[in-house]
Amino acid sequence: MYKASLERMEDKIKTFSQYGDAGHGGITRYTLSEADIQARNEFRKRMEAIGATIEIDDVANMYATLPGSDPNAKRIVMGSHCDSVRNGGNYDGILGVMSAMEVLETVAEKKIPHKHPLTAMIWTNEEGSLYPPAMMSSGIICYDYLPDEIKTGFKYEDMMNSKSVLDPQVTFKDALDKSGFKGDKKYRLTPEKYECYFETHIEQGPILEDAGNDIGVVDCVLGMFNYTLKFYGQTTHAGTFPMPKRKDAFYAAAQALLYLHKTIDALGHPELVYTTGEVQCHPNVHTCVPDYYEFSFDCRHESPELLNQVLQIVKDCANKEWAGCTCEVEKAWNRDTVYWNKTLVGYVKESCEELGVSHQYIHSGAGHDAQFAAYVLPTTMIFVQSKDGLSHCEPEYSSPEHCTEGASVMLNAVLKVDERGL
Repeated sequence: MYKASLERMEDKIKTFSQYGDAGHGGITRYTLSEADIQARNEFRKRMEAIGATIEIDDVANMYATLPGSDPNAKRIVMGSHCDSVRNGGNYDGILGVMSAMEVLETVAEKKIPHKHPLTAMIWTNEEGSLYPPAMMSSGIICYDYLPDEIKTGFKYEDMMNSKSVLDPQVTFKDALDKSGFKGDKKYRLTPEKYECYFETHIEQGPILEDAGNDIGVVDCVLGMFNYTLKFYGQTTHAGTFPMPKRKDAFYAAAQALLYLHKTIDALGHPELVYTTGEVQCHPNVHTCVPDYYEFSFDCRHESPELLNQVLQIVKDCANKEWAGCTCEVEKAWNRDTVYWNKTLVGYVKESCEELGVSHQYIHSGAGHDAQFAAYVLPTTMIFVQSKDGLSHCEPEYSSPEHCTEGASVMLNAVLKVDERGL
C-alpha cells in the first residue's frame, strides 16, 4: 500500500488558499477570474514539474497526464473544480484537484509502476456562481450522454451566452476567450480515451464526523426534484384593509410551508431532506399586503418511490385554498439517483481497509461533476470528513490528515484499477 505526503498536502492547501483569499479565512474564486487563473497556473506549474503533459479543451477543462507503460491503455482520470462560491471555503472542489495532483506526485516520486496513463483534471465552472448553471462544463462535455431532461439545460450556445450575475454585459464566452485557457475540443474527456473517473471531495455534511469515521465510501448521488410553489392573492393597503378580508399571499405561503413540513415529516423518513431556499414577494413593500409570493422546494432521497410520494404532497397544494389565495405548482427540474460503478466503489472500500482508515458507505446529497461523468465513464467518489459538517462558507475545514487520507485511498484505488481493470 502507498501513502500520500502529508507535507505536500499541507503545502498545497496553504498555497491554493491564497488564490481568491477573501480575508476572512476563506476564498471567493469565481470561474476564469484572476484568482481562478492563478490556481490553474499553479496546477500547471506543479504538474509540469513532475513530467505531466498539460492539455486544455475548448471549455477550459485542464488535463495533466503522466504516461503509463502501456501506450494503448486508456487514461484513469481524477479531478474536481477549483472555482468557489462567494465567500466559500478552501476545500470544496479544490480538494479533489489537490488529491489528484497528490496521486500523480506520489506516483512520480516513488516511481510506482503503472500501465495506464494517469490524469489529474480541473473542471471549469462547477459552482456556476458567476455564470449559471452549476456543473456547466461537465454538462457540455457529457451532453451527448445525458438523459434528455438534463440535456435541455446544457446546450452549448446557451452556456456560452450565460451572463455574469455581476455584469450582464459579460458572458461566459467573453470570459473564456479572455482567459487564455480556451483550448481544443479534441482534448475533451471521452470514453474512447478514458477508462474511468475518480473524484475526492469534502463530505459537506456532519455524518462522517458524527459517526467517528474519516472517509466516506460514496455509492451514489441522491435523486432529487425542484419545484416552485406560487401563491396569488390581492394587494391592499397595509393600514386600511381589514384583516378578515385580506388575501395575503405571503401568509398563504407560510401556511402551505407549515403543512408541507408537518405532512412530509409524518412519513417517518429522517434521511429525507428538503429545503425552501429561494423566495420572491410582490410588491415587496412594507405598506402593501403581498399579492404574490413564491418559494422553491428542493427534495432529495435515494428512493424514487419516496420522492414521488413527497411530490404528490407538494402537487396537492395546488388543489387547496390557502388563506383565500390560490396556488400553482410548477416543475423546475429533477434528476434520478446516479449510482457509482460497483467495482470502483469496492476498490475504494478495499483501499480504506488496507490502509486502516475508518470509513463507511455514504450517499452524496450534493451534485458534483462526477454525476455527469458517470453517464460517460465508470465513476466513483471519495468523501473526506468535514469539521462540523460546514461547507460553502468560510469556516469550512477538513484537516490535512483527513485530506491526505482521502488522497491515499484514491491513489490505492486507482492502482487497483490499473492492475485488475474493471
